[in-house]
Amino acid sequence: MSISRARTIAFDVLLRVAKQDAYADDALRSELDKTVRTEDAGLATELALGVLRWQRLLDFVIDRYLKKQASTADVEVRIALRLGMYQLLFLDRVPARAAVHESVELVKRARKRSAATLVNAILRKAAKEPFPGNSPADAVAKLVPADLPLAERLGIQYSHPSWIVERWIRIYGEERTRSLLQANNRVPVLSGYLLDPQRGDEAALSLQKSGSRIQPGRLLRDSWVLEGGNPGASEAVRLGWVAIQDEASQAVAHLVAADPGNTILDLCAAPGGKTMLLARAAGAWGHVIATDLHKNRVRAMQERFELAGIRNVETVVLDGAQPLPFERPFDHSFDRILVDVPCSGTGTLARHPEIRWKLCAEDLRDLHDRQASLLGNALPHLAPGGRLVYSTCSLEPEENEFVVREVLGALGDNFQIADPGIAIESFLQESVRPNTVACADGFFRTFPPDHGTDGFFAAVIERRTSKA
Repeated sequence: MSISRARTIAFDVLLRVAKQDAYADDALRSELDKTVRTEDAGLATELALGVLRWQRLLDFVIDRYLKKQASTADVEVRIALRLGMYQLLFLDRVPARAAVHESVELVKRARKRSAATLVNAILRKAAKEPFPGNSPADAVAKLVPADLPLAERLGIQYSHPSWIVERWIRIYGEERTRSLLQANNRVPVLSGYLLDPQRGDEAALSLQKSGSRIQPGRLLRDSWVLEGGNPGASEAVRLGWVAIQDEASQAVAHLVAADPGNTILDLCAAPGGKTMLLARAAGAWGHVIATDLHKNRVRAMQERFELAGIRNVETVVLDGAQPLPFERPFDHSFDRILVDVPCSGTGTLARHPEIRWKLCAEDLRDLHDRQASLLGNALPHLAPGGRLVYSTCSLEPEENEFVVREVLGALGDNFQIADPGIAIESFLQESVRPNTVACADGFFRTFPPDHGTDGFFAAVIERRTSKA
């Protein structure tokens, strides 16, 4: 029996994530070309992302069968074991013999033939052992020593690093943390929006041909939820009629409340999904400057805008953490600014599960400093009466409200935090109340278990027309 293409792709993607520090979605995108059948693409994606989501739980189960931990020190061996164990625990439709055999063959393909017997023995033992419970997580919870600290037990059961679990328990409490951990291990909803309303029927037909079902957005009126199929391969997405973007991310662009004719700065714009919404709102007489630190990302953005027929965006390579190279005084300021900063991404762990294994607690301090620099450099370029939105896809206070309060505290009383509910209300589904995303502390927040989206934070900041 040869190795299926789906398992080969999943193995290679996981190896790139482990050895090259690659991001899983980038690695998958490069592997899933037109020669890969839809069913193979679906299984490869499920295997790669499923293994990353459940990595710690899988390792806990694997290690129960090991006499010597060093025997799986080779990353190729460990990945093959995780792939096999994931199929045994989570994929009822996959025969156990196929999961075991192909994992053994993957080890041989990776030139670790000496470990083939070990992989075969561990997976065969696991295949014979019942795991009672409604889910693998519940079953494994019964095997975790009860005397371990709560964060450790939940970290194993729901496959997160203990330090993240511990801090979330401190911030959210045990019940909400548990719901967040569970949400991070679900396959996230795929959402998008229509760039050209005149292409609506044509775009819908294209998505349907790709096997996708179009449902109304959960959060936003103009958003689509795409179920099933492979929408990324559709003509609608490839030709730029439809942009794939989480609804919470779309909402951030709407918070900017751009008006026709506005001059807008999108300071950390790549990959450009929010920029296109800003450009559409600004209209033909508006002007958007979209910047990013990396030349290759700016080039990719420019190509994306050209494909979508967007003509009112100027792309610029610059480091927003340094003083911005725009002239002042105010006749060279911006009506609107979006500062969607690089962040830890802890609000996107369902979509980008590898982040939980890359991130360290110390990273939050470094990120905070850069984020504060980005916001501090952008605010002086906001015109009187203008609006700036600072946003992250992080759940961590150090990257969110702490940054906003620190920077505004240093700039005096020229700026004020505005109510995000007023800006977003007209974009929300009728069933969604503004106070569910516009929180009592004055900030916009989405929480994955509550909203079914990525976790986003945003602060709407306005510049007073004169000193208070």
